[in-house]
Amino acid sequence: MPATQEVELKAMVDDVARRRRAIEAAGARLTFEGALVDVRWDSPARDLTLRDHVLRLRTYRSAAGVRAMLDWKGPTRYEGGFKVREELTTSLGSPEALAAMLEKLGYIVTREIERTIAQYELAGCTVRFEEYPRMDPLVEVEGTPDAIEAAIAALGLPRAAFTTERLPDFVMRFQARTGTFAALCARELAGEHPWRVEDA
Repeated sequence: MPATQEVELKAMVDDVARRRRAIEAAGARLTFEGALVDVRWDSPARDLTLRDHVLRLRTYRSAAGVRAMLDWKGPTRYEGGFKVREELTTSLGSPEALAAMLEKLGYIVTREIERTIAQYELAGCTVRFEEYPRMDPLVEVEGTPDAIEAAIAALGLPRAAFTTERLPDFVMRFQARTGTFAALCARELAGEHPWRVEDA
């Protein structure tokens, strides 16, 4: 199975409900609403991180059930103002079994990200609103460059608000503006493990 090209931009959202109404008015179709949990794995020496690779166990949970995926992402490139990565993904029968296998192979969890999302499809583009335990809400737009631009126009947010920056950049701005640690998962919200740059 060949790797696909992930092309995306992110932005902070001023009003999630308003922006959802805007893309719904443009014909967007809601494909998922519920919890999205990402768990990133690496060796204790952070070999994957040092090569800018990501090994991610992603779980979708909603009233309809649970769906899990294992994803690999290659090094980040920047082309034409967009963030681009090679990506491979496969569905899983049991995220718990996969996590146990990774642990037995010596991998460790380096990042947990929990958020409530609303994900839409709009003319070949995926638009995902993300709300975290304690951090600014974001919208991620993924697709071809033309589809991304059309989705951004439908959202009504300023084009300049969309960047190729990664989640840690948004976290650092939130912390600088508020003087409060961001919490990207329930454990961080409880103060167990404040967000740290080296964990990104």
